[in-house]
Amino acid sequence: RSFADDPLRILRAARIASGLGLEINEETEALARAEAGRAGEPAGERQFAELRLLLMGADPVGGLQLLDRLGATPGLLPELEALRGVEQNPYHHLDVHGHTMEVLARLIEVEAEPETFAGEPAGAVGQLLAEPLADELTRGGALRFAALFHDLGKPETRTLGEGARVLFMGHDRAGVRIVRELCSRLRVSRRLSDYLANLTLNHLRLGFLVHERPLSRRHVYDYLRATDPDSVDVTLLTVADRLATQGERTRREAVDAHLELAREMVAEALAWRRKGPPRSPIPGDELASEVGVEPGPELGRLLGEIEAAVFAGEVTRREEAIALARQLIRG
Repeated sequence: RSFADDPLRILRAARIASGLGLEINEETEALARAEAGRAGEPAGERQFAELRLLLMGADPVGGLQLLDRLGATPGLLPELEALRGVEQNPYHHLDVHGHTMEVLARLIEVEAEPETFAGEPAGAVGQLLAEPLADELTRGGALRFAALFHDLGKPETRTLGEGARVLFMGHDRAGVRIVRELCSRLRVSRRLSDYLANLTLNHLRLGFLVHERPLSRRHVYDYLRATDPDSVDVTLLTVADRLATQGERTRREAVDAHLELAREMVAEALAWRRKGPPRSPIPGDELASEVGVEPGPELGRLLGEIEAAVFAGEVTRREEAIALARQLIRG
């Protein structure tokens, strides 16, 4: 009655088997299947603890596939189950569920070969991924959860456009809501929830910039500001996502362009982490006095534009910052 007494043992069995390279015998598998519908009954924090160990184990993809085989995924992670059978456009070779598993597998490759995907800063990337983040997870461990969750918004946003083209407009924003709800159910910390939401929201951003190369300093600033404080992590997720997209319309040169841009952005993101974001050469209260604006959204906008100009090398002195603010006010 082991699984009947505590359905969490189904998840634990998959975690131990995949982590140690073991096979579950037929009798045990049958017992687990009989209780698989109850896999979501244990407390959220207990489910998360086992999922954390599974994803950080030796074969997380195999562990998730074993949960599928045992019939536990619908009860445990219905959001993940909902990805199954959701077909994509010809740039993809797998449905959304298969693609998600492939992204996780590719991410593990990126972790194992940072010099290939990050270039010279590979050592710094490795150190970053080893940093504790939250809930007994390193950044690398949390990134694996992000790979698993990043496309959860696709099923509810799937539409057909002109020529029956498959679209997922807004799946990043829809995914944030779903990830937040899932994190609440699993009772994870706010820090981890924020991290996963940030990566879900921004996992498309670098891909949109590939066609803008070579990037202006303003483009780089906008990316780093939007993805801060997880810019390196977001960028590595986009690499895994791109490598997992191998449909009939995927061109090798497009993949290579994305990987090259990702290497450039990882270096920029690491520099941002070392130096911190750019600072206005004039404090906000002094700027408000100089240009005659009240503290509030407009002052925030002006300071943001000044910081972007500092990053781009367009503003270095107090007088230049004031002049830029006045120009922006005049429109």
